[in-house]
Amino acid sequence: MLESFVSNNENSKKINSIDLKNNVSEIFQMMGETKSDSELAADVLVLADLRGVESHGVSNMLRAYVDQYQNKTIKPNANISIIRDNIASCSIDGDEGLGIITTPKAMDIAIAKAKKSGIGMVTIKNSRHLGMASYHSLKALDHNMIGICVTSCPPQVLPTFGTEPVLGTNPISIAAPANNKPPYVFDAAMSSIAANKIGIAKRLNKNLLPGWVSDNDGSPLMEELDPNEYKKEGENYLLPLGSTRELGSHKGFGLAGLVDILGGILSGGGYGVKPGRPNFGHMVTAYNIEAFMDYNEYINTMDEWLQMFEDTKPMSGIEKVIYPGLPEHSTQLEREESGIPVHKEVIDWFKKINKELEIKNRI
Repeated sequence: MLESFVSNNENSKKINSIDLKNNVSEIFQMMGETKSDSELAADVLVLADLRGVESHGVSNMLRAYVDQYQNKTIKPNANISIIRDNIASCSIDGDEGLGIITTPKAMDIAIAKAKKSGIGMVTIKNSRHLGMASYHSLKALDHNMIGICVTSCPPQVLPTFGTEPVLGTNPISIAAPANNKPPYVFDAAMSSIAANKIGIAKRLNKNLLPGWVSDNDGSPLMEELDPNEYKKEGENYLLPLGSTRELGSHKGFGLAGLVDILGGILSGGGYGVKPGRPNFGHMVTAYNIEAFMDYNEYINTMDEWLQMFEDTKPMSGIEKVIYPGLPEHSTQLEREESGIPVHKEVIDWFKKINKELEIKNRI
């Protein structure tokens, strides 16, 4: 998360992660989910906040999920079913269930298949938002595996040279274990900025940076923009990773297309534009490292490789080079100890929803 988007002591209050998780779980139960599924959903959201991925944590996503339960675009207690099942692959119908509940279960299937076959891949159609993609890829690490997760999202992103959003933000996540070093965990949207960060910018009154969105004609806006002007007059849309053709937007466009193929079309559920909201398609894969090489040799080589980045001479004014997953690991350790900063506006929402659902306020 960019530092400018992180809540501070002036606008937030630190909440114990266990208290937050318990309150979130109770809200999911009131939405009709079972206790175990509610605890799983709460774990997904709170881990995002613990790792500093606030765009996909409690503050940004929970209220959206509650609204979707209440307007019946998310089905509680969904009955997920297997469509096709093979030795190393599987396709699932998510039955309109929330992706932060169905996707971890799909990764469990992928892991079980990888234990037998070396690799396990599962696609999910007819699903809803899966939260922080790295939650699902990280599950593989507990089984000495590498995890991958992608999600084909409803359209918000322009293709290079396009004026209409026909791609989702389409995140890609990979988690790879190491020995003594924090794992390598890459988790990023294939758009120039995650869509949820626009909402955070509005909450914190932070300008949108150059190259994040376009004007109505699809031209990249290369100056700072008041977030309250976003979509205020006409429609501005997110740009693909790279922002402009000269800076490599065709790469973000291409990777977003890859996600639509693997997480959308291959699932049998279409793709971002078709059928569109509220549908999402997902794909998770687990690689059993022992099926490819000695695990101890692998994790020791990973430590060596990761240390290489930290030993690289940094540019002026920067303390050190960091690799994907390192800052999130440090943030998680700090927030598990001192609490998660929750914006005061979000705390007010918790008080309101807890009162409405007759839940004891823990925030």
